[in-house]
Amino acid sequence: MSIEVNNEYGKIDITNDVIAQVVGEAAIECYGIVGMASKHQIRDGLTDILRKENFAKGVIVRNVGDDMHIDMYVIVGYGTKISEVAYQVQSKVKYTLNKVIGMAVKSVNIFVQGVRVTNL
Repeated sequence: MSIEVNNEYGKIDITNDVIAQVVGEAAIECYGIVGMASKHQIRDGLTDILRKENFAKGVIVRNVGDDMHIDMYVIVGYGTKISEVAYQVQSKVKYTLNKVIGMAVKSVNIFVQGVRVTNL
């Protein structure tokens, strides 16, 4: 599925994989996020942190009518306040998608898949 944007220059189709990649990049820039996790950890056999090229496996983009909903699966750093990290990720993702695509996001749901000790 994709999002269609029409402007005075023509038509642009943006796929959900591109949106997932943008969302993943925005999320890992937030303090307290160690990385992205697979939404199907057991099925995919991925218990590790996803690499940059696989961010789409940790993000689900749903379009319901004109509303966009994002589900993200993340791994947070040990010792961080999970609720604050999730709030920061939600804010960053909404801002980034509004800036990059020009479309408002109805909801950003964060699913914490694990906690890891980070090397400082």
